[in-house]
Amino acid sequence: MIMSRIEAPRDEVTGNLVDRLLSGLPAEAVLIDPDVTASYANDMASFCEAGTPAVVVLPRTVEQVQHVMRIATELRVPVVPQGARTGLSGAANASDGCIVLSLVKMDRILEINPVDRIAVVEPGVINATLSRAVNEHGLYYPPDPSSWEMCTIGGNIGTASGGLCCVKYGVTAEYVLGLDVVLADGRLMSTGRRTAKGVAGYDLTRLFV
Repeated sequence: MIMSRIEAPRDEVTGNLVDRLLSGLPAEAVLIDPDVTASYANDMASFCEAGTPAVVVLPRTVEQVQHVMRIATELRVPVVPQGARTGLSGAANASDGCIVLSLVKMDRILEINPVDRIAVVEPGVINATLSRAVNEHGLYYPPDPSSWEMCTIGGNIGTASGGLCCVKYGVTAEYVLGLDVVLADGRLMSTGRRTAKGVAGYDLTRLFV
């Protein structure tokens, strides 16, 4: 049986956007089928307004995220970042004509340091995965939203997730020591430190979290 790839109809603007995105992303990371992109339109807050995304991208590297942001800024296309879409606030809901930047494929735990008591993770790491991983090193990661088996650390950061343990231990933001942030023009900015306490310079992490 011969299989062929069927592309959804694209208008000129969307077509140009998709072509530009494909110049730095593999084809499987750029979703344009309307039935597929519609499934990324909103999180669990279905009562909140949601638009129709022009395209959904699923980068796997920081460089690919930078590429997406450069193109979006150049073409003046809004970007909506998404995690696992388990939130109940509508924070991940698409706007009409936007790029949905789904970060679920960036799901690696890069480092767990039991001496310094830190973990370095990508935004798509599942909360429960991180909790279990640090537990193997005798550590405890307290933020435990009810969707902890499905939600991502990036989404937790974006919505200041807490959970039942937050009353005693605080919410996600209080556990973020530093960030690698891709700015709107594609530049990469690193903030924060690798220590539990540090008072040198401005706390730029709190501009984002």
